[in-house]
Amino acid sequence: MNLQLIPKPEDPAQKPGLDRAYLRLASQIQALVVQGEFAVGQRLPAERALAERFDVSRTSLREAIIALELQGVVEVRGGSGIYVCEPKPGVARLPMAQEPGAGPFELLRARCLIESEIAGLAATTRKDADLDRMFEALTTMREQMMDKVANEEADRRFHLYIAQSTGNSVLQATVASMWDQARGPVWEKIEQHFHTQELRQASQEDHQRIFAALVAGDGDAARLAMRGHLERVIGEFAQGWR
Repeated sequence: MNLQLIPKPEDPAQKPGLDRAYLRLASQIQALVVQGEFAVGQRLPAERALAERFDVSRTSLREAIIALELQGVVEVRGGSGIYVCEPKPGVARLPMAQEPGAGPFELLRARCLIESEIAGLAATTRKDADLDRMFEALTTMREQMMDKVANEEADRRFHLYIAQSTGNSVLQATVASMWDQARGPVWEKIEQHFHTQELRQASQEDHQRIFAALVAGDGDAARLAMRGHLERVIGEFAQGWR
């Protein structure tokens, strides 16, 4: 009897179609530069026009432009636009298909979905000791408003303490993993453009609302407050270039 070999299932992680979508978009835009459609020194069309041309969201386009900026293909000039740069010797070029980690907006949307539900659960499981830890992180955030690094570290602890208060180690590890992925050149560049003291102040007010809902044991309010916080951050990062 002849047995037909069943092919081994392909590892999804090895499929080229699963590389970062914004990097594929960046490669498409770069190809137009190479072909001469966009000349050196020329200002690119507005974000809305580019998004319509490639049939993508403006957030996907934003990530692609950041990737191109990191590669020296374009320069983002706040209040003016995006300009094609003169190629420089020794500067790496796309493709960057092996760039690790999720794109900023992909990760923020995942956080919005997951951490909102975690906050709702935490409101019913948190103990006084958990609230004490959250309050300490909240206080540090307020005191370190001018220090981006210290403020961000306290921000991370606040979110991790909420996950920890559920008593579920998988949820805690998930939140820690998402925060740890928010690193690298793309994140640094997008924060350079959009992370301001005003954003930290608005986040502080968001965190106060989340904390108040947790103290009150109101799961619905905690869930909505966390969702509102992360949706606002997404909105800030998706605004036009300053």
